[in-house]
Amino acid sequence: MRVSCQDLSRSRLDRNAVLDADLVAFYVPMHTATRIAIPVAKHVRELNPRAHLAFYGLYAPMNGALLRELGDAAILGGEFETGLLRLAQRLQTDSQNESRLENLISLERQQFRLPDRRDLPPLAVYAQLREGKRSRVVGYTEASRGCKHLCRHCPVVPVYEGRFRVVQQDVVLQDIRQQVEAGAEHVTFGDPDFFNGIGHALPLVQALHREFPQLTYDVTIKVEHLLRHARHLPTLRETGCRMVTSAIESVQDDVLRLLDKGHTREDFLCVLAVCRQANICLNPTFVAFMPWVSLADYIDLLGVVAVQGLIDHVAPIQLAMRLLIPDGSKLVELPEMRPSLREFDAHALSYRWEHPDTRMDALCMEALQLVQNGEAEGASRPDLFGRLWHAAHKAAQIPAPLLPAPVVAPSRGPVPYLDEPWYC
Repeated sequence: MRVSCQDLSRSRLDRNAVLDADLVAFYVPMHTATRIAIPVAKHVRELNPRAHLAFYGLYAPMNGALLRELGDAAILGGEFETGLLRLAQRLQTDSQNESRLENLISLERQQFRLPDRRDLPPLAVYAQLREGKRSRVVGYTEASRGCKHLCRHCPVVPVYEGRFRVVQQDVVLQDIRQQVEAGAEHVTFGDPDFFNGIGHALPLVQALHREFPQLTYDVTIKVEHLLRHARHLPTLRETGCRMVTSAIESVQDDVLRLLDKGHTREDFLCVLAVCRQANICLNPTFVAFMPWVSLADYIDLLGVVAVQGLIDHVAPIQLAMRLLIPDGSKLVELPEMRPSLREFDAHALSYRWEHPDTRMDALCMEALQLVQNGEAEGASRPDLFGRLWHAAHKAAQIPAPLLPAPVVAPSRGPVPYLDEPWYC
């Protein structure tokens, strides 16, 4: 069985590979990847009508009905590797039997194999870790998948339903080893929550640090896990953790309850203090625009970011993010969502919704434009934040006061960040 791998976020589709293919499988782990895949899949169908299509990854089952319309495509979610292998093997011996294509979400435990990354572009063309004037080549791996929590807006929940699966330590280390050989100086762990299995996570980074003491890394960890396992944050720092991303989403307790986030505004502020004490940079992410976030709430969020000294920590796009409601989202079941909910937009892969205050929808569009234009100009995070600050107060028809001064000591040294911020 011959496999050719292409990353369409970094290169153009290889037409010759498509013409020769019996199976074309699209990995759709995120919203953006799915939107890239759909028009390409239509093109693939035109180029090679005999090829079977498959979509695998987190967003495949969530958009299964739409993806199947592209031509009896197989849909594989969760722990997809075994199903994808079975599909490829079956098509080798029974290529005409399309009715038996896999359509499933599997959560069976797997024995993972070392990923083969040889067909992918060099690491240098991907995101870099920026820290002042210094940049580092970044690799990517996963130590676990899924999540034990049930946050309503999270796309992991409809697939994993509160479960998670770990990748064997030796496989993770081998994967990082091959990426270091390819030039990686920093590793991003893509786990939805690195502390879902802390008994797996800590020995892993300790082993990693013993082998590669100069290698740095970043992780994503939920607020309640950062509080519960605060005593282990020094271990992260000592083993090379440069930053922790945490999905804060909102600073309004009523909104956090609707999202079932499991933390409060005060918890967030406590986590900030804990991370600063451990000398670990916390990079919060937010969903700034939701049906329940008022204009006053948005201005409050900006104020919290400023007062807590987080302007350099927060990617500006996080302050322009609009709530995404994919098919299968638990938010659709929420009574408080229904007054704002509109039809499903197949092109956007999301339900449309309208804010009860039309000023918020207008401000969301303006904020997104400000961020996009500012980043194209090379504007700094403080500059972009200032533009958002003035836009929010203009929308509220009140004079914009001076930005509040931080109540905390400034970060020691430059704030690390990835120059291609993840958001969906």
